[in-house]
Amino acid sequence: MVETGLRERKRQRTIQVLSDTAVRLFAEKGFDAVSVAEVAAAAEVSKPTLFRYFPAKEDLVLHRIADHEGEAARVAGEGPTPLAALRRHFLARLERCDPVTGLNDDPDVLAFHTLLYGTPALVARLHTHLERSEAALAEALGGDPDARLAAGQITAVQRVLALENWRRIAAGERVADVREDAVAGAERAFGVLTAGLPWLA
Repeated sequence: MVETGLRERKRQRTIQVLSDTAVRLFAEKGFDAVSVAEVAAAAEVSKPTLFRYFPAKEDLVLHRIADHEGEAARVAGEGPTPLAALRRHFLARLERCDPVTGLNDDPDVLAFHTLLYGTPALVARLHTHLERSEAALAEALGGDPDARLAAGQITAVQRVLALENWRRIAAGERVADVREDAVAGAERAFGVLTAGLPWLA
């Protein structure tokens, strides 16, 4: 049992080192300018080892948000209603400047988002991630056509809110200057969702 735990911790460390190394190199030189072989060499592992953990080059970057994939589905079940829970969760993230909300001006976070949103291959893979997150949320909301439509709207709202925050921060505005608008925008957006999806409110 102890050996299994040690093996899993080693595996997680390797995954983290590979992802961190890749993101640093991609941010410095550009996603398309760095090969998988270069990432493996910089992380001091073999190329086959890298591919064992990350089947695609894009996965090295998207690893940082992969653990958020089922989050909306989980949060929606925390009540008192799905929309109330999701609203509360998003506002709490804004309060602590969670990078996922875009309201974060840490240089490393800005570099990551610039890499992510500025690379077509990563944007395409991000949409795949969002589709899986949306599908999980739809299932949590009942799995019927109405649930799928609602999940699509909720996912889109959260994506657009985060993207707008990031764009303003990336353009040079300070978190302190964006925060009030970010919170007001989230409140308005969830108000619209509540009005349009009363069965989830």
